[in-house]
Amino acid sequence: MLGKFFQKPDEELSDRVPPGQYLAKGFPVLTYGETPQIDTRDWELKVWGLAAPKTFTWSDFMEMPQRELTADFHCVTRWSKLDVKWRGVTVTDFLNCIEVDPKAVHVMEHCYGGYTTNISMEDFARSQNFFAHTLSGEPLPAEHGGPMRLVVPHLYAWKSAKWINGLEFLSEEELGFWERNGYHTRGEPWAQERYADGG
Repeated sequence: MLGKFFQKPDEELSDRVPPGQYLAKGFPVLTYGETPQIDTRDWELKVWGLAAPKTFTWSDFMEMPQRELTADFHCVTRWSKLDVKWRGVTVTDFLNCIEVDPKAVHVMEHCYGGYTTNISMEDFARSQNFFAHTLSGEPLPAEHGGPMRLVVPHLYAWKSAKWINGLEFLSEEELGFWERNGYHTRGEPWAQERYADGG
């Protein structure tokens, strides 16, 4: 299995591949539950909580600055994929389009299908994070979170919520789906923050 789908990283990649990770030869798909199928004509993203309520359509996002982004991708199940090529809208450009209360210190990511995951504002509001709608020059496939997903390269991939459709700004940390089920609340790959018990 290791040789067919995954390989040990070469030593010269030790500064890019976190401890305990293997390089994926493809782009594995891991999904809990069914894969939502959302047409871009129906897709929307809502903002609420400690932010002025606002709803964005697909065309709203397409009118924001579009950027080509290349980032490494690390899954908590111990595989990594380097130099993934995306296109989308950076989180910092998006934040310029909304009004967030300074009391907001956490964000709950909400998704089509009911999935949620939490992230601190410090980890969320980075220019390296982005809303992706294109993967390797093609529209983002549903199995990879299309039509739109969040990508947070510096944390494990469960924080990069697929099928994103809502951001709830919070005054304190609340736990999302996997966090309630034993995953680490932050998920930093280089610290191997996989599980709440440190495992």
